[in-house]
Amino acid sequence: MITAQVDHLIVVAASLDQGIHWCEATLGITPGPGGEHPLMGTHNRLFSVASTAFPRAYFEIIAIQPGVTPARPPGKHRWFDMDDPLLQSRVSKEGPQLIHFVASVPGVVSAVKVLANQGLDRGAVVPASRQTAGGLLSWRITVRDDGQRLFYGTLPTLIQWGEAGEDPARATHPLDAMPDSGVTLEALQVRHPRPESLQAAHAAIGLTGVGVSRGTPNLVATLNTPRGLVTLESKGV
Repeated sequence: MITAQVDHLIVVAASLDQGIHWCEATLGITPGPGGEHPLMGTHNRLFSVASTAFPRAYFEIIAIQPGVTPARPPGKHRWFDMDDPLLQSRVSKEGPQLIHFVASVPGVVSAVKVLANQGLDRGAVVPASRQTAGGLLSWRITVRDDGQRLFYGTLPTLIQWGEAGEDPARATHPLDAMPDSGVTLEALQVRHPRPESLQAAHAAIGLTGVGVSRGTPNLVATLNTPRGLVTLESKGV
């Protein structure tokens, strides 16, 4: 039986500087350090949002890194729909957007097969890594060739920390090096016109704690911050 848990929220920004300023203005904190992803030509800033309800959760602000060509083969898109012109246009006009979340699983290959049995192509399992102050951080993550998130970002991308063959219990997780940020994730909810299909997919990977309801596509995160309760919404992006 697969047991997935919320790993991190994803906010896309037109630039990392824009994302940092947005975080300071919206959440009342400066995000912690992140790193570069040569495979995708992206870079990020991170901070913990771990809470009782989501004990292994963190927050990622990510942007395309200027002047960097992804090492990913030509024709294969970046993760999280970051090459999508409509998404890029919205972020450019409206500022950083909550667009997606990632769920960690102890066996990402098995989880992909489970979703495939439900007719859902979560994508190939791609090895990735980045340098940190403590050494190389490695993981395996699902990325479709077209980069699509699916279900307007309400079906999580799947991640398994560590290299192939590494004991998941011994794998390094980014949260291990993150101090308390002063921000915690209190609730995560998703809405979609086909909630039955989405709920079945969540149940198939053992994901709990994420509310699913019928409605216009939306991902809603409620955060306790130095500025009080803040609600972020994807609003169908």
